[in-house]
Amino acid sequence: MMRRTIFESEHDIFRESVRRFFQKEIEPYTESWRREKIVPREAFRKMGDQGLLLLWAPEQYGGAGVEDFRYEQIIYEENYRHGDPGFYNTLHSRVVAPYIGRFGNDEQKERFLPGAISGEKILAVAMTEPGAGSDLAGMKARAEDRGDHWVLNGAKTYISNGILADVVVVAARTNPENPYSMGLFLVEAGMSGFHRGNKLLKMGLDAQDTAELFFDDVRIPKENVLGDPTRGFQMLGEGLAEERLICAVGSIAHAQVAFDITLEFVKERNAFGQPVGTFQNSRFKFAEMRAQLDALQSHIDQCVLELNAGRLTQEVASAAKMLASELEGSVIDDCLQLHGGAGFMEEYRISRMYRDARVSRIFAGTSEIMKEIVGRSLGLDDRKLKNRK
Repeated sequence: MMRRTIFESEHDIFRESVRRFFQKEIEPYTESWRREKIVPREAFRKMGDQGLLLLWAPEQYGGAGVEDFRYEQIIYEENYRHGDPGFYNTLHSRVVAPYIGRFGNDEQKERFLPGAISGEKILAVAMTEPGAGSDLAGMKARAEDRGDHWVLNGAKTYISNGILADVVVVAARTNPENPYSMGLFLVEAGMSGFHRGNKLLKMGLDAQDTAELFFDDVRIPKENVLGDPTRGFQMLGEGLAEERLICAVGSIAHAQVAFDITLEFVKERNAFGQPVGTFQNSRFKFAEMRAQLDALQSHIDQCVLELNAGRLTQEVASAAKMLASELEGSVIDDCLQLHGGAGFMEEYRISRMYRDARVSRIFAGTSEIMKEIVGRSLGLDDRKLKNRK
């Protein structure tokens, strides 16, 4: 792996600290988490004790006030290497909590951020429905204004942290006549009418608790509405570039780990009297993967710097997410093949990684949606082209 130039000495010191934490407090327990299909709440509290949750949050709420995304990037990379991709501290810290940080009022921030920073309150976001995924305009969940409160009805599915979550940011339509008029509502555990379905069984990410959520006449106080209840669609859109960069960072980190463990495997496994890694096919495969990983890692690192500078665009982030998730899939597939029959065995990490990687091309926007976003940014929008005729 080529030397990465975006990190400075303080980042290296931070990485060593984070690595020791994951090696001691997370790595020894991941197998049991996978068997139990859930990460214990204690894991979030341990991260909170180390100050590794919501790094960006202001000090007045107990956060570190660190705006440099490179520190977050280090946490994600070490979780993929020494933790488990099903440990969704990232979703909690950098996808959901920023909705409260960006759009919450002072009272909401004071009420919810300290617990999220300590790991006492686990967060989730609920957008996807049985009949509406990437197309949020097709959302069926409804919230009706009753004067001093709102009443929420609907169902959400495939919700990550859905079993553990103490607070769920729920998107719901607020104007039946306008598909883009929606609000974001802070639904708390224990609210009457809020029910969770069973943990959903998935192809991969075994440790990640994914659930269906049901809302039956849930009374939402006005104090639990984030920002303007008609601008939820726009608010969700504001965080998408960063969310897709997070996915890209995770995908490339996952692929790097697969490369490293497979390289060690082929040096030790023999076939026909010689190490598997000495065959020309193995050398060529590793050379190709190394070149692809280094090139894309450099691009993603540059995207991180663009995010820090406030310049990362939706199109660039979408392209990075698409490329990284596709490369993650192809690299891990090649690495499993290089393991031979062992790669098909659950006891080998590469087998689990293969299953875990498949969803990367689906969540946070499918590869096809990413291509649409990039293609339209080039002026290839059929509506605009038709108007030119």
